[in-house]
Amino acid sequence: MSPRAGLTADKIVLAAAELADEVGFDNITVSALARKFDVKDASLYSHIKNIKDLRCRVSILAAEEKTTLIAAAVAGLAGRDALAAYANTWRRYALAHPGRYAATQMPVDPAAATPSPGLRRAIDLTYRMLRAYGLAEPDLTDAVRLLRSTFHGYTNLEATGGFGHSRPTEASWDRIIDALHIALEQWPSTDNKE
Repeated sequence: MSPRAGLTADKIVLAAAELADEVGFDNITVSALARKFDVKDASLYSHIKNIKDLRCRVSILAAEEKTTLIAAAVAGLAGRDALAAYANTWRRYALAHPGRYAATQMPVDPAAATPSPGLRRAIDLTYRMLRAYGLAEPDLTDAVRLLRSTFHGYTNLEATGGFGHSRPTEASWDRIIDALHIALEQWPSTDNKE
């Protein structure tokens, strides 16, 4: 690529996301991206503010990618089928795109996230799936936290080789989805607790 030919913020962010999958989200730098485009670092700064801005944009891009995949997977499904499609898509994305997935765990400044319909869609999609289990606040928030911590913890351990037992991780994953489905169906009411 010739210097600056066709350089845009979108191209830079996509290249940063690809680099994150190669070297890790925390290891992306403006200098490494500049080398990919065969330009000086300063050429990128006309499209991004700084490394924090770049990482925030990668986070938003990755969240939108993951949400689009999950939305397609759960379309028309409910209950355990929707939960399994949601969980399996989350896991596949996390394992296939480790750097992008790490970016989705970064807290994003609400001002930066506001223009992103993907981030709002991710929240709405999750809450809609859980409302099918008959949950309302504050149980919805608690259930979201249960799912997120389970999915994140499992995929993180799996990606880093944290499961040393001979039982296939896929078999354990399927049982976890069954257990989560039962937990959501039998969710204890908070009516008498507050």
